[in-house]
Amino acid sequence: KADTDPEILAAFLGQFYEDKPVPRLILSNILPFEKELLEEAFSMKARTSDGRRVVSIEWPKRGDKAALVDHALTNAREALGRKMAEGSAQGKILDELCEAFGLDSRPERIEIYDNAHIQGTNAVGGMVVAGPDGFQKSQYRKFNIRGEDLTPGDDYGMMREVRFGRLVKDEDAGEEVVRPDLLLIDGGAGQLAEVLAVLADLGLDDILAVGVAKGPDRDAGKEHFFMPGKPPFMLPLKSPALYYIQRLRDEAHRFANGAHRTRRSMDIKKNPLDEIEGVGPGRKKALLHAFGSAKGVGRASVVDLVKVEGINQPMAERIYGFFRRPS
Repeated sequence: KADTDPEILAAFLGQFYEDKPVPRLILSNILPFEKELLEEAFSMKARTSDGRRVVSIEWPKRGDKAALVDHALTNAREALGRKMAEGSAQGKILDELCEAFGLDSRPERIEIYDNAHIQGTNAVGGMVVAGPDGFQKSQYRKFNIRGEDLTPGDDYGMMREVRFGRLVKDEDAGEEVVRPDLLLIDGGAGQLAEVLAVLADLGLDDILAVGVAKGPDRDAGKEHFFMPGKPPFMLPLKSPALYYIQRLRDEAHRFANGAHRTRRSMDIKKNPLDEIEGVGPGRKKALLHAFGSAKGVGRASVVDLVKVEGINQPMAERIYGFFRRPS
């Protein structure tokens, strides 16, 4: 009987490729039990079928291969969530959430927040909304985070601005603030404390906020949940509520990253670098890649600028001087 994840994966791979062609490379988020023995067996099968010699099994930690594995995990999680939802009605899942988080009734509106940025630039906050009928995409919102006092990569500060950006904007417009029954935050105790402080400042501390943090290996299924006044806890690995929360978090991450890519694309197409003589599309792209944004380029020294591909000393001095012209 297979008990551990590596043993389960080894058994699955053996059964799956029993009557199928084996590819040259198999990617996974863990390594199977007795990996070398499995590779040897697969290589022998490949040689018999098409003359190929080597089959490799890898667990990529970064780069394009790791991105492929992450994408496959997201798709598998969504498919599993749909399958479980078919046999376990949405109402039952929401009941599990109530039990796990101490809610008095099923949440009608769940808001999930995430941030996306590169070195603190082009920061975007995303809000995804879900309810008894699934995702409510008409309620999704994105927020361009412009806080002048934010330091690069300051997720706590970004969260603060997102909260005020949404709730205060609605009040200033004379609109009634639509309040969530449950607010899920991608993060642990620190992020949750920041959100609770913001909610308290706004007089909204009766809204339940829960932090969702991945485990030490950032493995799905090992999430720790943080709530005010309670020690961190985990949900059972096969809990439909856990898969549901993972789907909510993945959707928030997808939405925030999409908004961030759009903003970066707009920044690349139109920014102050277009006004500098000699900075064409190639140099512009290289500068933005190196410093994250036009503001980042403006803060760079001549020494830093000449390190960028395509930027020589005279061009670096021209760029440096452009951002320091008398206003």
